Amino acid sequence: MENKQYLEGLQMIITQLSQQADGHMIQSRVFKAEGFNKLADKYAEHATEERGYVQQCIDRLLDLGCEVKLEAKAEGKVCKDPVEWIKYDLQVSKDGLAALAPMIEEARQDYTTYDILVKYYQDEEEDMYWGEAQLELIECIGRNNWLVQQL
Repeated sequence: MENKQYLEGLQMIITQLSQQADGHMIQSRVFKAEGFNKLADKYAEHATEERGYVQQCIDRLLDLGCEVKLEAKAEGKVCKDPVEWIKYDLQVSKDGLAALAPMIEEARQDYTTYDILVKYYQDEEEDMYWGEAQLELIECIGRNNWLVQQL
């Protein structure tokens, strides 16, 4: 692959998404400790999905003969407040989708990578829509009623 940006994009996904997966696992445990079992289960499952995408990106870089790096990661946010977490995680999804779209365009001629990136994009888009729906539901039924649903 000649496109250096494209390869850097795959490495960026590996670094950032592994951080995000760790964050979602930690957040899952925080929610579990607070008694929000539905949120705990959702974010534990989400962390597992993200690790799957990280693995696919690693394997793809290796298939392309590239070096894979274990890069340093910035400190991530952890929230005890589920509503604040939903707002934060929604913005992460929006930012991720904005960064992912150009990578997908660059990968159009590499069908294997394109397929991986499109599936990841669709999953991230679904997460964004879920976050938006939760915030709309909170607005509609109130914070406390929504929190009760997460027990």
